[in-house]
Amino acid sequence: MRYRYFPGCTLKGQAKNMEDTTLLSARALGIELEELPDWQCCGAVYPLYEDELISLLSPVRTLAAAEGEPLVSLCAACHHVLKRAQALMQRNEEARTKVTDHLEVEYSGEGRVLHFLEVLRDDLGFDKLAEMIKKPLEGKKVAAYYGCLLLRPSKEMQFDDPENPTIMEDFLKALGAEVVKSPYRIECCGAYLSVTEEGVARDTVDKIIDSARNVGAEALITACPLCSYNLENCAKDEGKEPIKIYYFSELLAEAMGLQFKQLVSAAKERRAQQK
Repeated sequence: MRYRYFPGCTLKGQAKNMEDTTLLSARALGIELEELPDWQCCGAVYPLYEDELISLLSPVRTLAAAEGEPLVSLCAACHHVLKRAQALMQRNEEARTKVTDHLEVEYSGEGRVLHFLEVLRDDLGFDKLAEMIKKPLEGKKVAAYYGCLLLRPSKEMQFDDPENPTIMEDFLKALGAEVVKSPYRIECCGAYLSVTEEGVARDTVDKIIDSARNVGAEALITACPLCSYNLENCAKDEGKEPIKIYYFSELLAEAMGLQFKQLVSAAKERRAQQK
């Protein structure tokens, strides 16, 4: 299985472990992720108004660069921007013409835009994934944290049921983990408020962490670097049961039996090839 791959900025820096563990796991699963050349930041935030076409230049440039092949991302924010930009290009011919003319590219709005979790669910299959697991995560109590960007708006994202998603729980079951369900698993963590309204964001994250603790979770998984950063800041509160925050790909690599030295070696090899 071969896909074009958009990493986005954060996975080359603060969230590089998410990329490293995904790419090594993908290779072990027979999934080829070919990084787009000369990619640029997606913009991180989808424009609030459809006439803010300047904000669509970067994501549409990325979509056009995939040339109609399936395009995979890992970061929830990147995936959100790419998916919604594609939806706008599909339904608004005038906007598509203006953007593509400015970029001097051809893009019809076609092609699959996928999150890597969708590749595992829909193309590989969680049953097949379970068969390829080397070290099942038996006894590890893990809760999924979706946040908001993967699920909403549901008509455009089409990732899972926005009120009762199961993809992350099914993924964890395939890894052999004991899944516990937190009532705050689809609530926004307030990452975009963490600078201007730190207290509000802190209160929001405290509720998410406490709800996971209350159902017995030892760890939370997420697919969003922004969520991960926010959650980790509150996961080690003194006087409370510690809870570990993982990217979904870190547990995948662990269950695949991939060692830290392999991850470091593969990351160095890949970066050397990109120079």
